Amino acid sequence: MACLLETPIRMSVLSEVTASSRHYVDRLFDPDPQKVLQGVIDMKNAVIGNNKQKANLIVLGAVPRLLYLLQQETSSTELKTECAVVLGSLAMGTENNVKSLLDCHIIPALLQGLLSPDLKFIEACLRCLRTIFTSPVTPEELLYTDATVIPHLMALLSRSRYTQEYICQIFSHCCKGPDHQTILFNHGAVQNIAHLLTSVSYKVRMQALKCFSVLAFENPQVSMTLVNVLVDGELLPQIFVKMLQRDKPIEMQLTSAKCLTYMCRAGAIRTDDNCIVLKTLPCLVRMCSKERLLEERVEGAETLAYLIEPDVELQRIASITDHLIAMLADYFKYPSSVSAITDIKRLDHDLKHAHELRQAAFKLYASLGANDEDIRKKPILESGAVELLCGLTQSENPALRVNGIWALMNMAFQAEQKIKADILRSLSTEQLFRLLSDSDLNVLMKTLGLLRNLLSTRPHIDKIMSTHGKQIMQAVTLILEGEHNIEVKEQTLCILANIADGTTAKELIMTNDDILQKIKYYMGHSHVKLQLAAMFCISNLIWNEEEGSQERQDKLRDMGIVDILHKLSQSPDSNLCDKAKTALQQYLA
Repeated sequence: MACLLETPIRMSVLSEVTASSRHYVDRLFDPDPQKVLQGVIDMKNAVIGNNKQKANLIVLGAVPRLLYLLQQETSSTELKTECAVVLGSLAMGTENNVKSLLDCHIIPALLQGLLSPDLKFIEACLRCLRTIFTSPVTPEELLYTDATVIPHLMALLSRSRYTQEYICQIFSHCCKGPDHQTILFNHGAVQNIAHLLTSVSYKVRMQALKCFSVLAFENPQVSMTLVNVLVDGELLPQIFVKMLQRDKPIEMQLTSAKCLTYMCRAGAIRTDDNCIVLKTLPCLVRMCSKERLLEERVEGAETLAYLIEPDVELQRIASITDHLIAMLADYFKYPSSVSAITDIKRLDHDLKHAHELRQAAFKLYASLGANDEDIRKKPILESGAVELLCGLTQSENPALRVNGIWALMNMAFQAEQKIKADILRSLSTEQLFRLLSDSDLNVLMKTLGLLRNLLSTRPHIDKIMSTHGKQIMQAVTLILEGEHNIEVKEQTLCILANIADGTTAKELIMTNDDILQKIKYYMGHSHVKLQLAAMFCISNLIWNEEEGSQERQDKLRDMGIVDILHKLSQSPDSNLCDKAKTALQQYLA
């Protein structure tokens, strides 16, 4: 929208706008400054909580005029402040309102306002900037365009508790990734914000805490600095621990736990430190309780998953803390028919966002069972999660199918035979093959990953192929014949290589001439990934230390496989060349 500075905008839509709305804008052009001021104050009172009135005033051109008055040297400080307040109120409406304000270049005007000596005007500008920057339609980069802005904001932190609250909120929303973290860190964010954690204002403490959580995320430099910062004689991690105690507000507990989690993952705090094992982890498990709000449960589960992901001991502790596994099973049943939610709006919101709970549970299940077979057996099997996950693979929602099969794939990784059997039984071969023909590529890839994990270790391969071999070979054939991308066909050939590693299962390949011809075809394919995958199949079939290897070698020689191996041994790709030479040595041994 064009931002004319002197005349109100006249558009065809004005016929739909009330006369009173026009009256508010017209008063902004009165030659008497006192009447302009009163007009702005009246406009402020008219737009509070009234989105329709806000939209009307934006259409009528109030924003360019308000920005003009805000920037005029001849405007009184009181008028400038009231203009900033009205602009902030307009920004609190819809996302379209914010877009209109951005189109009129409101951010540079407000940032200029921060150079004023008047604290009330600065606070009004910051409050409006906070509202705009926390909107999802505002690009964070607008905060970093002018290199003088960040240092000036740091300097304003000492002016009042309102400047502290708004600036910290702006920083926490506009810090997206390592570049932003570095800019804020280099301008003294840690030193300038640390003392705010002991502010008398809860809002200031909370916004400072959020700042540290975004600064520390996946950032060793910031995290290593934070761990040594003293505030009133106390180290920062100790302050975070105090903030995650049960008597503190949930928002504060969660954000403190995130700070400590991120510092731990960045290597600044040991995973066996008491502040992690005895404080952070139990706090995050508490957040997974069904007594918590949906958003709190999602954030708690996702943060806990991130904390324990690389550490088997933390996974073990989490798995036996406060019935966590049973709590996670509830994530899939939420909200239940006997939900404790009595607020209809809240229930409607939660129904729409219930998938976020399931996503968080998937992440936590994956982290819990990532490294330890005993934990996997206890996170997963005793909670009845296998049946829940298998049920999700039948969902009409592709995202749920993907996540269900992804969790099953992780569960099957290096699992014992009983777990694999439970998965196959609960999923059923019919559903497995439906998933292998799923139109969603992610579902297909994760299903191939599941099949590959099921078909690992010889006794398991032979056992599964003895009961499901015919169907699996049919599915493999269909995929190799179909119009699929390189990654899908590579995964499928890797499944064949696993089958070829079985003791009895390899005979299902050797007696299937169609499959053998396909392996031969992919050995000569133009894509190295497929050639290598086909080579693995051949290597497993001809390995001469195994029973029946001579007969298999003879059959494959008659098919022309040895000739292809000689050709591949001259390949410019060193990996493929080495694999071909190794395979040829099996014939010479």
